[in-house]
Amino acid sequence: MIVRILGEGQYELDEAEAAQLAPLDLELDAAVDRDDESAFRTTLGNAVRLVRSVGTPLPPDELAASDLILPSLDASVDEVRKLLAEDGIHLG
Repeated sequence: MIVRILGEGQYELDEAEAAQLAPLDLELDAAVDRDDESAFRTTLGNAVRLVRSVGTPLPPDELAASDLILPSLDASVDEVRKLLAEDGIHLG
């Protein structure tokens, strides 16, 4: 699985690592749906830390199709909602 962290780069995760990320992805979607900024920030931080710690960074000059896109850590729920609506990006 390829995960992109916006503004940072792409990471490759194996199946077991991706399975660890799945519940966090669901929590992120739910936090956006509820407009729960606190839960969103906490969960996003956990997801980004997980990807950074278990994922293998792809070289900056290598572009692969991303299976999952995580916003940057400074993104707000409103910014993510707008990004999803405007660009059709799917977080999970």
